[in-house]
Amino acid sequence: MLLRLRMRQAGLGLLAVRRLCWLPRAAHTSAQKVEYKPIKKVMVANRGEIAIRVFRACTELGIRTVAVYSEQDTGQMHRQKADEAYLIGKGLTPVAAYLHIPDIIKVAKENNVDAIHPGYGFLSERFDFAQACADAGVRFIGPSPEVVRKMGDKVEARAIAIRAGVPVVPGTNAPISSRQEAQEFANTYGFPIIFKAAYGGGGRGMRVVRDYEELEENYQRAYSEALAAFGNGALFVEKFIEKPRHIEVQILGDKYGNVIHLYERDCSIQRRHQKVVEIAPAAQLDPHLRDRLTADSVNLAKQVGYENAGTVEFLLDKHGKHYFIEVNSRLQVEHTVTEEITDVDLVHAQLRVCEGQSLPELGLKQDKIRINGCAIQCRVTTEDPARGFQPDTGRLEVFRSGEGMGIRLDSASAFQGAVISPHYDSLLVKVISSGKDLQTAATKMSRALAEFRVRGVKTNIPFLQNVLSNDQFLHGTVDTQFIDENQELFNLKPVQNRAQKLLHYLGHVMVNGPTTPIPVKAKPSSVDPVVPPVPLGEPPLGFRDVLLREGPEGFARAVRAHQGLLLMDTTFRDAHQSLLATRVRTHDLKKIAPFVAHNFSNLFSVENWGGATFDVAMRFLSECPWRRLQELRALMPNVPFQMLLRGANAVGYTNYPDNAVYKFCEVAKENGMDIFRVFDSLNYLPNMILGMEAAGAAGGVVEAAISYTGDVSDPTRQKYSLEYYLKLADELVKAGTHILAIKDMAGLLKPEASRLLIGALRDRFPEVPIHVHTHDTAGAGVAAMLACAESGADVVDVAVDSMAGMTSQPSMGALVACTKGTDLHTGISLEKVFDYSEYWEVARGLYAPFDCTATMKSGNADVYENEIPGGQYTNLHFQAHSMGLGHKFKEVKKAYVEANKLLGDLIKVTPSSKIVGDLAQFMVQNSLTREEVEKQADELSFPLSVVEFLQGYVGTPYGGFPEPFRSKVELERGKTLHIKALALGDLNKAGQREVFFELNGQLRSVLVKDAVAMKEMHFHPKALKDVRGQVGAPMPGKVVEVKVKAGQKVEKGQPLCVLSAMKMETVVNSPLSGTIAKIYVTPDSSLEGDDLILEINE
Repeated sequence: MLLRLRMRQAGLGLLAVRRLCWLPRAAHTSAQKVEYKPIKKVMVANRGEIAIRVFRACTELGIRTVAVYSEQDTGQMHRQKADEAYLIGKGLTPVAAYLHIPDIIKVAKENNVDAIHPGYGFLSERFDFAQACADAGVRFIGPSPEVVRKMGDKVEARAIAIRAGVPVVPGTNAPISSRQEAQEFANTYGFPIIFKAAYGGGGRGMRVVRDYEELEENYQRAYSEALAAFGNGALFVEKFIEKPRHIEVQILGDKYGNVIHLYERDCSIQRRHQKVVEIAPAAQLDPHLRDRLTADSVNLAKQVGYENAGTVEFLLDKHGKHYFIEVNSRLQVEHTVTEEITDVDLVHAQLRVCEGQSLPELGLKQDKIRINGCAIQCRVTTEDPARGFQPDTGRLEVFRSGEGMGIRLDSASAFQGAVISPHYDSLLVKVISSGKDLQTAATKMSRALAEFRVRGVKTNIPFLQNVLSNDQFLHGTVDTQFIDENQELFNLKPVQNRAQKLLHYLGHVMVNGPTTPIPVKAKPSSVDPVVPPVPLGEPPLGFRDVLLREGPEGFARAVRAHQGLLLMDTTFRDAHQSLLATRVRTHDLKKIAPFVAHNFSNLFSVENWGGATFDVAMRFLSECPWRRLQELRALMPNVPFQMLLRGANAVGYTNYPDNAVYKFCEVAKENGMDIFRVFDSLNYLPNMILGMEAAGAAGGVVEAAISYTGDVSDPTRQKYSLEYYLKLADELVKAGTHILAIKDMAGLLKPEASRLLIGALRDRFPEVPIHVHTHDTAGAGVAAMLACAESGADVVDVAVDSMAGMTSQPSMGALVACTKGTDLHTGISLEKVFDYSEYWEVARGLYAPFDCTATMKSGNADVYENEIPGGQYTNLHFQAHSMGLGHKFKEVKKAYVEANKLLGDLIKVTPSSKIVGDLAQFMVQNSLTREEVEKQADELSFPLSVVEFLQGYVGTPYGGFPEPFRSKVELERGKTLHIKALALGDLNKAGQREVFFELNGQLRSVLVKDAVAMKEMHFHPKALKDVRGQVGAPMPGKVVEVKVKAGQKVEKGQPLCVLSAMKMETVVNSPLSGTIAKIYVTPDSSLEGDDLILEINE
C-alpha cells in the first residue's frame, strides 16, 4: 500500500500502469472502495475563456480535449484551442445550442469522451445534464447528479443549510408559481424583497423589488431571464438585506468524504447583481468570523456528500452576522483569485478528483492550505459604464493587453479582429493581479489596465480604474451598494483613441473619397477658352536671355538699370492659388504659354512653380510638377521663371536636411527654373540663408524676401517697425542676395507705408534691385504698388485682369494703364493684356467649383485688422463653409486676430498663417475666447499645428514664444504614428469594406461603410436623436416582447418593449406621453444600437 501511494505521488508518468484497481482507503471514515480510472479525453460543454481554462489544464495533465460550439461561434478561439471541435445545436438559437443536452451527449459518445466539464453558466448546475452524462457512461466533472439537484434547487439548499445549523435569510420554502405568492411573502416580511432564479446564478433572473408598483414587471423580467439562461424560469423569493458584503467560500471535496476549504473571496463589488471585481482574501474580515464562515461551508458540504469544486455563498450584514444564500455546485468565474493566494490549481484538482484520487493524495490537506498575499480579479467587459453598462457589440479593431509581473490573463475572444456578438456574456478578459497585500495587487492591476488598448467596442476599463483608485476600496470595506453609492466612479477619463480615429478617417477617404464637402453647387463651364493668335517662329528675346548671357549678377544689374517699371506675372501660380485653390491644370497653362512668350517678352518673370503648386499637382491633380516645369520651359524659352522657396522647408511644410534642399534647387535649375524667391514664414534668418545658399549654389538668381506684417506707417505698432525691416534687409544683403523682395502676403501695405518702407530700402541699398509682392484683398493693391514704384521699387507683382483682385494680386491692366506715358511705363501692350485676360476669363469657368467667388463676393478692408494672407483668406473661407462655420466667418476672422495675439503676433505666411488659422477655427468651433484659451491652456487639446509650433518645429518667432501660454500647453513628444495603407477589401453583407493598414509596423484594419453601396442596400432605420417621439434601441440585442400596439396611448415611463442582449433583459420605457404612431419591430427582431423601435405622436 505504501509503495503504491508513493508511486501515485511521484507524478503522472506512473498513471498509465494503474488502469483499473480497487484501493481501500482505511484512513478515511468510510470503508467504501473507489475505482481509480484515468481520464484520457475531456469535453468542455461551454465556450469562451472557461473552456480554454479547462483545455489548458487538460493539456498540462496529458489529457486530450474536445470543444463544442454553436453556429454563431464558428470563429471563436475556444474551438481552435481544443484538439477536436464539433458543432452542436444546428438551427437553434445561440444560447439554446449550449443547452441542448442530446447533441452534447451524442458528440461525447461518438468521439470517445471520458468526461465532460460543464464550466460555469449554461448546463453547469443542471442536474439533468449531470444525470444524462452518467446515463451515457460519461463522467461529469463536478458533484453527483443528486447533489447538483439539491444545491441547484435554492429552496432545498436552504433546508439543508438549516439542518446543518447554518443561518439563512428569510425566504420561501419552495419556488413560487405566481406573482400573488410573491406579494404574500412581501406582506409578511415587508419590502425590499429579491427574486432569484431557482436553477442558476450569475445574476440572471435576479431582481430587487422595493414596492408593490415594481412587483409585476420585475417578476416577469426575472422569470424571463431565468428561463432564457437556465431553461427553467422557476423563482424563489427572499428578504433583501440592505448593503451586505457578499462573501463566498471555495470548497473542494473528493469521493471519500474529505472536504476542505480554500478560504474566502469578497465579491461585494457588483452591478445588477453581477460581480465586477473580486478579492481574495476578504479585506478586514474578523478572523473568528472567517473561521465560522469556512466551518459552516465545510459542514454544509459534508452534509450532502459534496465532491469536486464548489462555492458556498453568504451575505454579511453590517452587524457581522452571516447568512447562507446558495451553493454554486461548479467552478466559479472568480476561482482564479483563490488559485493565486493558495497556489492550488482548482481545475487540476477537479480532474484528479473525478479520476478517483483523494485530496490527501493530491497533497490537499486543510492544515497545509495557507493564504499567501492578496489577489484581485477584474472582469473586463464590453459594456459602456457611461450608458448604464449597456452591452456593446462589434469588431475588436485593436486589442493589446496589459501584462508583466503579478498579472494573469484568462480570455478567449480578446484578439484583434474578434467579433463581439450580442448573443453571449459581455466578458472580454479576466485580469488577475497578485501582490503581498491589497494595495500592491491594486497597483499592479491599475498598471495592467492602463496598458490595455481596446478599440472597436466600449469597455468598462475606465470604470475599473476608478474603482481601483477609490480610497474606500483600498483602505476600507465595500458592500454590494458600493457602485451605487460612489457616483464619482462614473467620472470616466475619456479615451484618446487617436490612432484608430485617424485610420477610420483615412479608410473613409479611401472608400468614399474626400470627406470635405464643396460648399457650392457650381459646375465647371462647358466652354473651352480660345487662345488668341500667336505669331509663327521663335518668340522675341527677353530678360532670360540677359540672365543666360550675363549670369545672376549681370541680370541683377540689368534689372536695376532698366528704365520703367518691370512686372512679374503671377497668373501661372499665386493668382490661381489665391482664387482657384491652386487647381489649374498644366493643360490650361500650356495652351496660353506661347501667347505669353510672344507678347510679354519684357516681363521680369513669370511665377509658375513652388509653394502649394508642387504638392497640389501631385495630391489633387495627379500631375508631375517636374513635368509641368519642363513643358512650360519649352514653350516659354525667353521669359525668366520664378518660384517660391520656403527656405529650409523647400516646397514642403517642415524642415528638410540641408543636402535635400541643395539637391532640390539643383534639379529645379536644371529643369528650367531661374529665380528663387526665398522666404521664411517667421523671417527666421538661419532658415532663409540655407535656402539662399542652396539657390545660389545651383546657379539661380537669389531673391531674398522679407515677409511683411503690421504697419510701418503706424507709430503705435512697434514690434515690426521700419527699423526691424531695415536690419533684416542688412543681413540679407550681407548674405549675398541678388534681389531684395518684400513679400506682403495679406496685402497690408498701404500707400503711405509703401513709400516709407521702399524709400528707406532704396536709400539704404541704392544698387540692389527691389521687388514687391502684395495681395489686393482690401482693393488698394494698385495704389500701393504705384507708391512702391514711385519710391524706387524695380519690380512689382501683378496678375492678368480676369485673375486679379480680391485675394489675388493687383490688376496687370490697371498697372499698365496707370504707368503708360510716365517714367514708370511697362512697355506692355494694353490690347494684348485684354486678349490674355479674355482667355483666363473663360478658363476660370472650368474651375467654378473651386472659385473663391462661390463663397466670397468681394474683397474686404478688414484685412488691415485681421491680417489674413490672401491665399489663406480664400482657403479659410472655404474651410469655414466645409466645417459648417460659413455663417460664422465673421467670427472666424475676429478669432484670427485673437489667435494671432495668443501666439505672440506672428508674421503670417505658410505655414505660420495656417497655425493661426487652425487656432482661430478651433476657438470658434469650441466657443472659446482668448481669455478662456489662456486660462484653460493646460486642459485643451489644441490642433497639432499649434502644438508643433510651440515645440519649435517651425522655427523661433521674432520676439520669442508667447509665455506663459507656451508653458501651459502640453507638448507631447515622442508620439509619431507611422501609417501605411495596404489594401481595400471586398464589400460585405453589411455594406462595409475592410481597409488594411500597417500602423507602427503592426497590421491594423478598420471596417468602413461604402456610401455608394449603402444607398442600394436595405437597412433598419435609425432613430433620430433630435426628433421627439422616435424611440431607438439603447443597445444591440433581440426584441423579446413588444408591449404596445399602434394607435395605443402611452404615458411617460410606460414600458414599450423588452430587449435581450448578452442574456440580460432591458425594458425600453416611453420618453414621453402620446400615441403610438408606428412600430418598426417584432418579437425576435435583431437590432443594432439606435435602431428605430417605434414612433410616438404627442
